[in-house]
Amino acid sequence: MDIVRLTAVSKTYGTGPGAVTALDEVSLELAEGSFTAVMGASGSGKSTLLQCAAGLERPTSGAVSLAGKDLARLRESALTRLRRETIGFVFQSYNLLPALTAEQNVGLPLRLAGRRPDARAVRAALEAVGLGDRARHRPAELSGGQQQRVAIARALVAAPRVLFADEPTGALDSTASRTVLRNLRTLVADRGQTIVMVTHDPLAAAYTDRMAFPADGRLTGTLEHPDAMTVATRLSTIETREAAAC
Repeated sequence: MDIVRLTAVSKTYGTGPGAVTALDEVSLELAEGSFTAVMGASGSGKSTLLQCAAGLERPTSGAVSLAGKDLARLRESALTRLRRETIGFVFQSYNLLPALTAEQNVGLPLRLAGRRPDARAVRAALEAVGLGDRARHRPAELSGGQQQRVAIARALVAAPRVLFADEPTGALDSTASRTVLRNLRTLVADRGQTIVMVTHDPLAAAYTDRMAFPADGRLTGTLEHPDAMTVATRLSTIETREAAAC
């Protein structure tokens, strides 16, 4: 089952001669329980693709469906509810509150939604990212990679069907990046979690099921069961084509 589907999605910012087309008729299907990475140069449209897929941006044209629902047919209140109940977000910046412990940070979105955090669910989310023994630690007592894993646990605590991650390893060193990527891979393998990740790191390819390559707002292709060398070669080819077109 495709849990996320984009059909001929275009997104234009502005009007007239100064209009910028961030996405140009992009179609992409993402299966439930898969780990997909979106990789491209700055300005390729990868972050806009993620935002449209997650319902954070409404496309100028085309259709986006999430968990079988056509987002264009939803009012803003229904779209907000769908995002809250169906998806989780992880960003490059961890956005943890320094005065709160790891378990308090994980439970915070539930409190903000007016729900009492379930201690067992919070602990299970931390254990899922290998931080069950760091529940009482504050962010200053955790490494950058551990803080990012707390941010992932925070996104998981509400049991989202899809986890969207925008450059989740961008601020980490290579060792911490590998740990975070291994955690994401384990979530897919052990829990059937669906993950869609924007990244610039070819080494991330080894942890994913599929890579998608946008360039200049268009999807140039996908790669199944990628490896770092193949991804690096594909990116080099795309960059050469872009340079030749300029």
